[in-house]
Amino acid sequence: MADILIVEDKESLRTMLRATLESRGYAVDEAGDAEEARRRLQAFRYLVVLTDLKLPVGSGLDVLQAALEADPETPVVVMTAFGTVEQAVRAMKQGASDFLTKPVDTDHLLLLLDRAVESRRVATELVLLKEDYQRRYGLPRVLGEDPALKEAMLALQRAAGTDATVLLLGESGTGKELMSRALHQLSSRAKGAFVAINCAAIPENLLENELFGHEKGAFTGATGRKIGKAELAHKGTLFLDEIGDMPLPLQGKILRLVQERQFERVGGLQTLSVDVRVVAATNRDLRTLVEQKLFREDLFFRLSVMPIEIPPLRRRRRDVPLLAEAFLQRLAREMGRKELRLSDASKQALAAHSWPGNVRELQNCLERALILCDGVTIEPSHLRLDPGPRSGPALADVIDLSGPLAEVRERAAERAEEEAIALALKQVDGDRSAAAERLGVSLSTLNRRLLAKQRGTTDSRA
Repeated sequence: MADILIVEDKESLRTMLRATLESRGYAVDEAGDAEEARRRLQAFRYLVVLTDLKLPVGSGLDVLQAALEADPETPVVVMTAFGTVEQAVRAMKQGASDFLTKPVDTDHLLLLLDRAVESRRVATELVLLKEDYQRRYGLPRVLGEDPALKEAMLALQRAAGTDATVLLLGESGTGKELMSRALHQLSSRAKGAFVAINCAAIPENLLENELFGHEKGAFTGATGRKIGKAELAHKGTLFLDEIGDMPLPLQGKILRLVQERQFERVGGLQTLSVDVRVVAATNRDLRTLVEQKLFREDLFFRLSVMPIEIPPLRRRRRDVPLLAEAFLQRLAREMGRKELRLSDASKQALAAHSWPGNVRELQNCLERALILCDGVTIEPSHLRLDPGPRSGPALADVIDLSGPLAEVRERAAERAEEEAIALALKQVDGDRSAAAERLGVSLSTLNRRLLAKQRGTTDSRA
């Protein structure tokens, strides 16, 4: 995918300009006249267009118009002979970002193009900032010492060194968007845009428009062309959150975007190409959705090139104090509070809670506590944790419920057997023969079970 389109009919000058720009690190595309330039502008998206005003077919003003029709934010730099500067002024009035005279001073050219590229970057960031205004993204980095989280982060770092599509798996509130932003920042696309869209939060009839944009007149109220999220993410990362909720009719277009980096705007006939990395996330079981014919199998395989599972907070309880302290400090700064701390009872309450809402619930809990606490010490009454209807731990707290049903059943059976053996031994004060009789198994069978459990514990500590 090229960064700059050069429109110049003289091949020798095009060659010189290409060499100059490529030495700066830009990828270059070429056109010899206005018609060829128009076709390229309809098919591809460029950071900057550099065009001569005088062309054999059409003119530089035609190129300018085509560039602005394709994307009103495209900077266009025009070149003109010394005696026709008034034409360059006219081009500026019609929307050109700058001009230079021939013969071309390469240092001046590079200065203008660097400035135009920076202008384009700022314009794109402003669009994204308007949409992200007042949104909060949580911690600036992924916090945690749990081995499962570290394993996920290691996989993330490996994926960041490639351009492979990544699928983030995890319950709601585990921090999938934060992980996707970390992936973007670690990748070679870090200087590009990170564009996120929640597939579950936008109505089906509007989602395609948000993703791919629309052409003028595509539907009632479409008074102008709109650039979609896929184009805004050019040279960067497109994050598709809650991909499991994407409508089935739209999944084919997402497959094409992932596979070929191509799409059409709503109401448009021209195929557009973008250089974008797709990262998807879901809290749903996509394999089950595939079996239910609610999710395309080919899209599932394309998305899951590099699947990364983010563990829920209940499986990384030792991270709760670390996260709580980090959230507390950040929220205190935002609210202008000082010297806030958690009481020992509050720390115990946080450690005992099952956190069904994961990290998001923890953050909301502490934010609520800061509002309710007038002093410097946060007590359990400020946390207002819901104990829930159960008196004992949740099933998911003691048994890993992820994966195929057969594996879950096997893990549940193993855990139930362990608990039954422990209870029987407790009831007979450790007498194995009496425990074996209570359990209806031979003493040798009980000893084998206990030995297997002991070896498993030893292996896990190794």
